[in-house]
Amino acid sequence: MNISLVIMAAGMGSRYDSPDANGNRKIKQLEQVGPNGEIIMDYSIHDAIKAGFTKIVFVIRHDIEKNFREIIGERIEKLCASKGVEVAYAYQEMEDIPAGFSVPADRTKPWGTGQAILITKDVVNEPFAVINADDYYGKAAYQKVYDFLKNYKKEEPNKLCMAGFVLKNTLSDNGGVTRGICKMDNGFLTDVVETKNIVKKTAADGSITAEVDGKEVDTESLVSMNFWGFTPDFIGTLNDGFVDFLNNTSDILKDEYLLPIYVGELVNKNKVSVEVLDSPDTWFGVTYKEDKETVVNSFKELIDAHEYSGEDLFSDL
Repeated sequence: MNISLVIMAAGMGSRYDSPDANGNRKIKQLEQVGPNGEIIMDYSIHDAIKAGFTKIVFVIRHDIEKNFREIIGERIEKLCASKGVEVAYAYQEMEDIPAGFSVPADRTKPWGTGQAILITKDVVNEPFAVINADDYYGKAAYQKVYDFLKNYKKEEPNKLCMAGFVLKNTLSDNGGVTRGICKMDNGFLTDVVETKNIVKKTAADGSITAEVDGKEVDTESLVSMNFWGFTPDFIGTLNDGFVDFLNNTSDILKDEYLLPIYVGELVNKNKVSVEVLDSPDTWFGVTYKEDKETVVNSFKELIDAHEYSGEDLFSDL
């Protein structure tokens, strides 16, 4: 049985990929952060293959396909072929919505992470994990999610999982972030509260707090970083959810169909169970341009600690 890793790399990155002086756009998912030009996805793919995943699915847009294939796609395809790992692509486009609906002429925003996974329906037919392309999650999360998915049973189509990260380990020094703050009961998700503009505060003694609109947030809370473990049946569930979203959204021009919100709705209706697999690792990513330096330094520290090879990342597979 294949177990897939779906990498969401189609995000617009509006806070990051502004045009340079020549009008070219930087795609944050493709920024080089390792000593040999590695990007965050290289480390994600390494950790996934190491954990046991046997298929990689890239969700991208047609307009970034050329850069994507040149920087990572072709190279990863060769690497994966040598390891017996399959590679597939799915393309997230504004027009890819359920039958009977049309895209409003004035809509410019993508439809969100729920649609990003729904469009993999033609290439994913097995248990699968979902991650963001521009997030580093650490090795432990991949192993825990893989171990959960390998026990998939067809008679348990609604048994899902999520990697949970401690909020204080996911904050940016360079601005507010959006996180899905989790509520749980005995290790199972009961709700996800999508919380915007969580701002990190560092005291003189190095202690970390966080605020939203001036109100303190518990930094020990577990949060969703869009690292999910789903069954193949869940893609059909996503289609039903997208139809409901399009029928009931209050702002068809701006609202997005987001995985944490929809999964939270399913949990509240007792339609799925989501086991929260807590990860001890520190998350980091490139939400803002200024985050890149932190990410580069973080990978250097991991290499110095012998977590990864500084010469050939994939040499231990």
